[in-house]
Parts: sequence; C-alpha cells; structure tokens
Amino acid sequence: MMFKTRYSLVTLKTLLQSKSQLEPQSNKLYIFFQNRSIVKVRLKWVKNRSLDHIIDTETDLKAAGLLKDAIKRSPTGFLTAKSVAEWQKLLGLTVPVLRFMRRYPTLFNEFPHAQYANLPCFRLTDTALLLDSHEQTIHQSYESDTVERLCRVLMMMKSQTLPLQSLHPLKWDLGLPDNFEKALIPKYPDHFQFAKAPNGARSLRLVQWHEEFAVSALQRSNETKEKGKEYREFKSGHTALTFPMSFPKGYGGQKKVRAWMDEFHKLPYISPYEDSRRIEPNSELMEKRVVGVLHELLSLTIHKKTKRNYLRSLRDELILPHKFTRLFTRYPGIFYLSLKCKTTTVALREAYRRGKLANPHPLARLRDKFYHVMRTGLLYRDKGVKMIPQEILTNDVEDETEGEESEEEEVEIGDDCYEETSEMEDDSDEE
Repeated sequence: MMFKTRYSLVTLKTLLQSKSQLEPQSNKLYIFFQNRSIVKVRLKWVKNRSLDHIIDTETDLKAAGLLKDAIKRSPTGFLTAKSVAEWQKLLGLTVPVLRFMRRYPTLFNEFPHAQYANLPCFRLTDTALLLDSHEQTIHQSYESDTVERLCRVLMMMKSQTLPLQSLHPLKWDLGLPDNFEKALIPKYPDHFQFAKAPNGARSLRLVQWHEEFAVSALQRSNETKEKGKEYREFKSGHTALTFPMSFPKGYGGQKKVRAWMDEFHKLPYISPYEDSRRIEPNSELMEKRVVGVLHELLSLTIHKKTKRNYLRSLRDELILPHKFTRLFTRYPGIFYLSLKCKTTTVALREAYRRGKLANPHPLARLRDKFYHVMRTGLLYRDKGVKMIPQEILTNDVEDETEGEESEEEEVEIGDDCYEETSEMEDDSDEE
C-alpha cells in the first residue's frame, strides 16, 4: 500500500479596505500556513446501474432533441439522410443516424425526396411540433432563470468570458434555447455582450458583476430553516460548509474514509465565485475549491450532469489543475463517473433519488415527456405509427423509475478498497 502525506493548510480570512486592490468577484484574500498533514484515500470506482441507465436513455433523448432543432432550422423543413450521415459522433450515438431516426416514428416522419425517390427525408411529426411548442413556452416562462444560470457560468470564469465554441456543447445541458445567440443574448445588453478572444474566437462576455447571483448551490441549500444555525456559523467564520455525500455501498462505513472526509470537510469552503488565484495551487484547500467549482457547475445544468470533455474545455478559465478530472473518482460520495455510450459523463450523486432527479427543472420534465413519446414510437414501430392511440402520446408521463433503488454493482470491500495517497494521481489517466 502506498502511503504519502502532504501538508494541509489553515486559512486566515482578511478583509481589505481598498476595493481597488481586489477583483470584482471577491473582497476576500486568503493567507495560508502549512501546519498539519492530511491523509487522502483513493477509492475504487463502483458502477451504478441506475445512474448508468439514466445517462444511457438521456443520450438518445439529447440526440433526438438536437435533430429536432436541426430540422426546425432547415429552410426546407426537413433533413435528408445524406445530410445527417456524418452526424453520428457529433450526436453521441452508437448507431448510424438514419437507423436512429427510423427508430422513433412518433418524432420523425420519413418520406421520399421529391426529386430523388431513393433518398429518405425526415420532417417533424405533429406530436414533435406540439412538444416543441411546449418547450418554447417553458423557455419564455423561465427566461430569467436561464439568464441567471448563464450569468453564473460566466461569473465563475477568470475573465468572465467564454468562447462560444466551448459554450455550444453545453447548450443542451444548461437548458439554453437553440437560437440563444440571436433570441436571448441581444435582449439583455446589460448582462451579456459578444467579444473576440485574443486568439480571434468569438466569445460571450459578462457585462457587469451580479453580486446577488454570487451564491453557490451549496450555500443556498444551507440557507434553509433546518440548517439556518449551521449556515449562520459559516457566515460568521466559525464553521465550514459540508458537501452532501452518498457513498457506494461499503465505502461510507470505512473508518479511514470517514476520517479523510471529516478532515476534508473541516477545510474552509471557498465559493466558486471568489477569486482563487492567491490560493496555493497544490494545497488541499485548492483541491476543495476545485471540488466546489465542479459541484457548482454541475448544479447549474438541467440534469445535474455533463460530459467530462466539455469540462476540460473550461479548465483554463475555471483555474482547474491539469488532472482535475481525477477528482471525480477520488470523491465518489459527491460525483459519479459513467462510462456509458462510449464516452465519460460525470453526474452529481446528491441530485438523484430513487433513479430520478430529486428536483427536476420544468425543462427536464418536458424532456421526460419527449422520451415517453420516443419510447412509445419504438414499441409501436412494427405496428405502424398510425396505430398508436393519441391519448398515449398526450397523457402525462408515468414515472417508470419511481420506487427503484440506486443499484450499485457489488464489489468486495476489504482493506484493499482504498489507497492512501495525497498526490493528484499518476499520469496514466486519459487526457
């Protein structure tokens, strides 16, 4: 067993009187002193079948949603099989796009091209158009929520700017409208403006800092009446906020794991909206700060999850270490890393209860309805879409996952279930 230690850090929070010396997102400066060691435990990865199933189904759901938006954008109102043939990797599919669209006749209506009879074409069904109209209504009704979410994302960036090429992959996860660049951004000139990055990339910039938004999801969850005393103590500097933990079976009872997590939670909580450039990069405090940043970013997504590669594109702006993705497996009580669908997805464990989102956003509820229509079309595919009773498509979605427990793949838990370490792990991780 490898045994290594590193000095931990105690913080002294100093409020500076001159705001000119501070960055706009923080008026707190941290001074660190190394004075005690902390032993870390690297836990084995454990498969969670319930979360894997959610990620598997939502991969198809996202692909169908992106295809729906692409058909809407098309000036002809349809897409040809040839035009989508190269989109498989882009959509994250494990099957050809043509086969995928034919799976769901309740969404995509296939017909022959007017000039080329052997060329399949696809337009949206009436049901798909109805669902899309409901989606647009939600976007309009919750526009202020979307604006706030986008502001929070930009406020976490060191330059408060994000290249559009990094934002577009997160569009679905953040619940942004398909045409947000034209329909949303110009409506809020006091919040956003387009800019050009030093490398020439088109970017989105935050116009002004919004102090009322600079409260993390973890801080907000601790402002409830049940935890009011604990949060007041945190605000007064007498305690640190703790991350909700949900360990795989067998891990939470390990003494060294509990001791490690107790030490981790005793470290001061650094808000992801505070300036962190004065924190020692290799310190435990910086690691906790990185965990907080990743926690907050996932909290801002609609389904509380996103692809690991999407986060990598934000690494420099979020001031994350080069090997930050290893924290997902180092803290399995906070994050879950899924390998489904030939990609790597990271999810917040606390966001899911009994196989579903604990507090779903209205857009997530509509997407559940969207998937219900997809699944119904798949079940009736051999009978023909016209044989589907209309009430099945328009009824509320039944909660098929309710009552299911979060199923962890069984692993033998013993003395070798962890490895004591304090390094950011070796260089064998895929980057």
